[in-house]
Amino acid sequence: MIVPQSNPKAAYLSHKVAIDAAIARTLASGWYILGKEVLAFEAEFAAFHGSAHAIGVGNGTDALEISLRALGLRKEDQVFTVAHTAVATVAAIEKAGATPVLVDIDPQTFTMCPDSLESAIKDQIRRGGRPGAVIAVHLYGHPAALDEIAGICLRYGLKLIEDCAQAHGASLNGQKVGTFGDIAAFSFYPTKNLGALGDGGAIMTSDSMLAARASLLREYGWEQRYVSSIQGGNSRLDEIQAAILRVKLCLLDQTNQMRRNVAALYGQGIRHASVVLPPTGTGVTHACHQFVIRTGQRDSLRIHLAEHGIGTLIHYPSPIHLQPAYLDRIALAPNGLPQTVSAAAQVLSLPMFPELTTVEIEEVIQHLNTWSPASM
Repeated sequence: MIVPQSNPKAAYLSHKVAIDAAIARTLASGWYILGKEVLAFEAEFAAFHGSAHAIGVGNGTDALEISLRALGLRKEDQVFTVAHTAVATVAAIEKAGATPVLVDIDPQTFTMCPDSLESAIKDQIRRGGRPGAVIAVHLYGHPAALDEIAGICLRYGLKLIEDCAQAHGASLNGQKVGTFGDIAAFSFYPTKNLGALGDGGAIMTSDSMLAARASLLREYGWEQRYVSSIQGGNSRLDEIQAAILRVKLCLLDQTNQMRRNVAALYGQGIRHASVVLPPTGTGVTHACHQFVIRTGQRDSLRIHLAEHGIGTLIHYPSPIHLQPAYLDRIALAPNGLPQTVSAAAQVLSLPMFPELTTVEIEEVIQHLNTWSPASM
């Protein structure tokens, strides 16, 4: 069966010698938490992006929460983001003690709609709300409309956080995502473009004060061991994961290009009147974390592909504001989230990972193009 997303085992095996050497080196050091490997990875990850600071943490959700706390957001401060994303984005806002407000998406890129964002900000100001920040999610590897979103943040005095969990190495007009806002959060979950062999995350910023505060927040607020200067927590990237990430970071541009090659073949080969292909915006270098198509008869297509041994996934089947934990208790943009709801009913992720072969890609294309919705 052709699997729908990255296979961590395949990624490991393709770089097994280098990864095994990194693990052995770390084990021999006898230092397993916040040691030389983490420091080296933080420096290399920041340099890769052209940023000043990276802070390794336990996972991507913690990276978002700590970023929000580092910005000093207060309990009633509102953070604007989207509902078409992993629930971690909204969970982190609430864990940080802030209040989420959800805005609609652009139907082409599935990322935040700047018009919906500005409308929601104005609406909350009229209602006496306290807008504080925006989390722009670079979904599926496509950068959000950062120029417009950053301009809105500037006009209203809001902080900009980038959620880069699905966009390692993506760029907009030659500038890598994660360097546009005040602070950025990354996940290294095993299926990410840059994935560890377990959980991991990072915070990135060029603001030295934010970096220092984030470093304190990840480990009990310690400026010196066992003495907490602020209230912090425990979210540390371990040495073995950092060593593995250092190996894989060196290969990120290469594996991202392999993903783009897969996307290009899909784009050239898929020719079906009922399927809308994902676009790439002007000036965008797509990370191609997922290849997400749209169709009004998604279930029919999904069954058809499964019958031919092709796995698919739905990212994400239920918008966050319609899930039981959040239903009827989160503020929305004044015109609601119609594009979000429509996308959730139509999106389908095709197999996408660097190790896909040309034969496998052609098989997906063939069976998709021969799908007959009317016969299902």
